[in-house]
Amino acid sequence: MSDSILNNESNKRALIAMSGGVDSSVAASIIHDRGYECMGCTMRLYENDVIGEDLFGTCCSLKDTQDARAVCEKIGIPYNIYHYEAEFREKVIEPFICSYENGETPNPCIRCNRYLKFDSLYNKAKELGFEYIVTGHYARIEERDGKYYLLKAKDPNKDQSYVLYDLTQEQLAHTFFPLGEYTKNEVREIAEEKQFVTSHKSESQDICFVPDGDYAAMIRRYRDKEYEKGDFVDTEGNVLGTHEGIINYTIGQRRGLGIPADRRLYVKQLDVKNNRVILADNKDLFEKELIIRDFHWITGDVPAEPMRCSAKIRYRHKEQPATLEVLSDGKAKITFDEPQRAITAGQSAVLYDGDIVLGGGIITNE
Repeated sequence: MSDSILNNESNKRALIAMSGGVDSSVAASIIHDRGYECMGCTMRLYENDVIGEDLFGTCCSLKDTQDARAVCEKIGIPYNIYHYEAEFREKVIEPFICSYENGETPNPCIRCNRYLKFDSLYNKAKELGFEYIVTGHYARIEERDGKYYLLKAKDPNKDQSYVLYDLTQEQLAHTFFPLGEYTKNEVREIAEEKQFVTSHKSESQDICFVPDGDYAAMIRRYRDKEYEKGDFVDTEGNVLGTHEGIINYTIGQRRGLGIPADRRLYVKQLDVKNNRVILADNKDLFEKELIIRDFHWITGDVPAEPMRCSAKIRYRHKEQPATLEVLSDGKAKITFDEPQRAITAGQSAVLYDGDIVLGGGIITNE
């Protein structure tokens, strides 16, 4: 949302999502300085048994809540902790695990944003009488002719619009992303000027409940089971070796295969039905087309005809020119001008028109 809109609504109340990091600290400070009545809060999402180790160093650690509380005290606003462990298990962790078990590679941050930060927390804000929720995401919101648009952040190195693509019009109308106009360096400078304890804090984990990055170990621990071994095969069906369970692999993976070969081999496909991991050469990983499910168009005005856009197939992917065609049953087809490497089921394909995020959906195995 533009600065002019923010400044014209200085009598409103805002609930700030505080992770205990520098970004949410500065977001809270910016909104408070603009005259909003604010309250900070931390969403408690999981307990130790989920990740299997001490929570120190994750976004739900005691240190992080202490830091968030200290920042709120510095700003002069109240602070609370709200518990969403049950919702997080149901809406994020279970789908994350099921996705891996079905041969996909999910992005849990997208579901967390959709169902926790901008659904559960938004409902909490309404319950408490707050008109807006505020987060430290690097993205922008603008209102144009009665519609709300999600835009990329001004800092391309920090832009997080990709993980926010399925926000609704109502959610966008009641959300502020104050960091969208700032660079990361500028945010740290503000934190230093304000003397926040978070000013030099390092970046948080991409997947908060897998702090060591070993998602397969977390899944085995959570399910309390080992996954059946199976065959590595080539595209002709020839057996090349034995894999350690489908959940350990993702499309495009080369390292950790543990099989002898006379050339570099990569994971091309996960055949869940037959418990096989199909390997191929790098050149075989490139494709031009994909199908997405759960298609979401931010403005609600779904295009009736094929249209040109650009698309990203993963968070760090550089968007590429493509054509979008809306299909039936909440699906859409994306055709790239040039083949893209390692299109991966479970990831999101997000569509752009310049700085504007149009929408997106989950890449399927079709």
